[in-house]
Amino acid sequence: MFSFVLSLKPGKKIILWGKIAVFVGLIAYIGYVLRQQQFDWTTVRTQLQTVDHPERWAITLLVLTPINWGLEALKWQILLQRVQKTSFWDAYRGVLAGVSLGFALPAQLGDTAGRVLSLRTNRAEAVGASLVSGGMQFYVALVFGAVAWAHHLTVVPERATPTGQWLLVLFTILSLGGVGFGLVRRRLVRWLEKRPGLNQFSEYWNVAGLYSDKEIGLALSVAGLRYVIFLIQFYLAMRLVGITLPLDISASGIGLVFLAKTITPAFNLLSDLGVREAASLWVFAPFGVQAPILITATLTLWIANVLTPVLVGLIWVWKLKISQ
Repeated sequence: MFSFVLSLKPGKKIILWGKIAVFVGLIAYIGYVLRQQQFDWTTVRTQLQTVDHPERWAITLLVLTPINWGLEALKWQILLQRVQKTSFWDAYRGVLAGVSLGFALPAQLGDTAGRVLSLRTNRAEAVGASLVSGGMQFYVALVFGAVAWAHHLTVVPERATPTGQWLLVLFTILSLGGVGFGLVRRRLVRWLEKRPGLNQFSEYWNVAGLYSDKEIGLALSVAGLRYVIFLIQFYLAMRLVGITLPLDISASGIGLVFLAKTITPAFNLLSDLGVREAASLWVFAPFGVQAPILITATLTLWIANVLTPVLVGLIWVWKLKISQ
């Protein structure tokens, strides 16, 4: 491991140590909160005993997991049609392979690799389609996150500081900027093709200019529906451990947690584990939710929504062909 780190270029070393520093900071924050809350399984067990029919919340949460990733597969299938015709089942297998590789590789590298290597041809163009897919889910999280942050500032006025207001302005500008980017995407692609030094990579992003407005709208709709499923799953995990907050507070809080998870770099071998927990502790702190109970809810969601698909996706990772 040390040999690997030493072999990296200076820029990559900075990025690697930066990610490690952020991750250590997240774990330290979680540890600090848990120490203040005196985490113990007795508290969790006592809380679980107060929940009526927990199996209903658990079963519904698990049932929605394949639906969640099925919607991601549908979005991938829609965007992949411009590159290569594929069935929904093949798209689903590619998504699961990407989830598994994304568990071990940084950022969107693993997710893209799993999807692209699941194809036998047109892999370069598929890279562009994968980036468009990820960008759409990021944009949906950003838009919903901006609305969630606006609502959060109204219910937690002590966080409506100048910094909080500037963040709201920033999220709003970025959300509107996404609309502008969608309108000029074809001209941007053509402009990039003419730039010396960039045109050699044009096969990776040319596909972004091929999509019709209908295809973009359909894929964005699927991304939005998948986001709603995620919100429901998080809410179910909270109810499973006995966290009962008003629906609007739960929705805005979950939206902020998902926004933090989306914009924070992923970590090798850990996916978003730690980011979700730290964000949840901060977001729901003003509402008196006990840290041990909240951590249990987020870990439950992580097991259902990330770890389980990763284990299933390993089946398809073994079948990937590195060379065409």
